[in-house]
Amino acid sequence: MNRRSACLPLLLSLAGLGGCAAQQSEEQVLDAARDRYQQVKENPDVLRSAPRDLIRAGESLARAERLSNYWGNADDVEHYAYLSRRYSDIASEHSERVLNQERLAKLQLERERLQLSLREAKLLSVQEQGKWLEEQMVSLVTTETDRGLVMTLGDVLFDAGQAELKPSANRTVLKLVQFLQLNPKRIVRIEGYSDSSGDRDENLRLSRARAQTVADVLVDLGVDPTRIQVEGYGEAYPVADNASNRGRAQNRRVEIVFSNEKGTLAHPR
Repeated sequence: MNRRSACLPLLLSLAGLGGCAAQQSEEQVLDAARDRYQQVKENPDVLRSAPRDLIRAGESLARAERLSNYWGNADDVEHYAYLSRRYSDIASEHSERVLNQERLAKLQLERERLQLSLREAKLLSVQEQGKWLEEQMVSLVTTETDRGLVMTLGDVLFDAGQAELKPSANRTVLKLVQFLQLNPKRIVRIEGYSDSSGDRDENLRLSRARAQTVADVLVDLGVDPTRIQVEGYGEAYPVADNASNRGRAQNRRVEIVFSNEKGTLAHPR
């Protein structure tokens, strides 16, 4: 056997390995495209908001699969698999933009409703306002503490892990705005707290974000921002045991500390 004949089996073996590697790479590319397409396909928000992009992703994936199974080369398969993944990404991004726009529109509508209610309340006579103030101070569910008068907003006014106020908070916030308008010398400090679950830094961030959300709504409804201070304390200063669901729910709160009638506010914690 000459040297050339001896090398032939080795060359065939290497060619076979190269073909297997190319096939494996091709399958990996297709699997990635399939997984991404399936992920967005099962998202009802994507189906509703970006059906055209989803269709393009499915068509590109089907073409990549046909090329892989029959007569295409690896470059063609990778090209259409790539297109499928990009269309899936575009569909997801489009859906997220639509959801954000819907959230903003809903928030704007709620704020407009609050502003309308506030304008209507201003039409009350001075006597009616005085009587209303006495009633609202009782219904605000405030507590006298060593820091002054404190009103607590429980976490039921926020979705879990979110900083946006629920519509159920509107009535409470409106009473607070009206009280501040009738007491122009009073200022407030809005303090956010969390339970001890999860990451400490994330809890601190969320507690401050919730307090800031309440402050932003007050400003939107006409309260001078110089009358508002914002603090986030995270999991510090719990009011209940974090070992139970009930205790953790009590610790996830926003407290509003009122100054006295002369505008003097207790020092922050």
